[in-house]
Amino acid sequence: MTTEELSIPGVSVGGPGAGAADHPHRRRTTAAALSEYLRSRRPYLRKLALDALVIVIAALDVWLVFPEEAPTYSVVLSAASCVALIARRWLPFAVLLATVPGFLAGWAQLSAMLALGYLATRKQMHWQTWVGAGLIWLCRFVLWPLPEFAQLGWREHALDAIYGVIVAGMPIAIGLLIGARTELSARLAELAASRDRERQLHAQAVRAEERARLAREMHDVVSHDITLIAMQAGALSASNTSGEAQRTARTIRRLSTHTLEELRALVGVLRSGAEPDGPQPEINDLHTLIRDADVPVQLSVEHLPEALPPKVSAAAYRTVQECLTNVHKHAPGATAFVRISGDRDGISIEVRNDRARQRPAGELPSGGHGLAGLAERAELLGGTFETEPTEDGGFRVSARYPVAT
Repeated sequence: MTTEELSIPGVSVGGPGAGAADHPHRRRTTAAALSEYLRSRRPYLRKLALDALVIVIAALDVWLVFPEEAPTYSVVLSAASCVALIARRWLPFAVLLATVPGFLAGWAQLSAMLALGYLATRKQMHWQTWVGAGLIWLCRFVLWPLPEFAQLGWREHALDAIYGVIVAGMPIAIGLLIGARTELSARLAELAASRDRERQLHAQAVRAEERARLAREMHDVVSHDITLIAMQAGALSASNTSGEAQRTARTIRRLSTHTLEELRALVGVLRSGAEPDGPQPEINDLHTLIRDADVPVQLSVEHLPEALPPKVSAAAYRTVQECLTNVHKHAPGATAFVRISGDRDGISIEVRNDRARQRPAGELPSGGHGLAGLAERAELLGGTFETEPTEDGGFRVSARYPVAT
């Protein structure tokens, strides 16, 4: 094999033209990086473009009415008023004060109006807004130079006063409108968030009421029946002299007592709505589960992590428990093969049984919720859950739970 046949990502191998194929990829990478950069800087670029547009419009307003015989100081003051608009976002009142000389002794009327409008947007009904409005009105009312202003009649003064109100009032009205719209948007967003919180609280109250109802039903019906089973098993163990019958009665009593303890813990969880804080079954309790399962079990454990999260350990226990229960109900006499293996990322559980060796003694109640509950538990823990029939007529259940949950 020659080096021209090799293709190693990121490395140019071959003749002189081997690196030419990388140029389109580099161009695409550069274009993507530039596009991402522009997307991240879009708000800043939008503000920069708006600032440039404002300054250009203000400069055009001065340039279009600029007389050829204008004094130098008027030109300088008008230009300074336009340039001062750059800082209107940070120092709106100072920018307004900087535009006043250019409006009074020059032609920067639009610059002063823009500065006043932005000041009203930021400050709303603040005293700075009204001081700025008075200054803009004064600049529109007073004619520069002052000797020419003194020669005007009362009609001209009245018209200038009216126009001054319009020139000063229009930016304030627009600024107050923009500020009111912004405040209204913020309040609407706050109202929407408050409604979301109310809906969540209502949903929590409904769930709490439903949990309380379920807790009452479980306590009044299921707990009562299990207690009667335990009492009858104890009476059977005391009255029957047969060794097999006594062992069966003790097993029934032990299982019913254990089930009653777990049921009471679940009732407490339903009433409180919190995570269970009592003792939970662990994967180390599997030997007791297998001993009491009344199912032939072959257990294989490989590389089990030393420390498992409580939820993962409980999920592993519940998986094996449900599978052995299903084998006992649906495949009497079948052997269950339980294989548990772990690594640094999680643990895998596989429970497989062969075909039934006996016919079921009677139809046991089954709601079909056991495997569905295991699948939901695996999904909540970020794991996987699979079930499938085997070729020999049995059934296989496999689950994997990550250690980091």
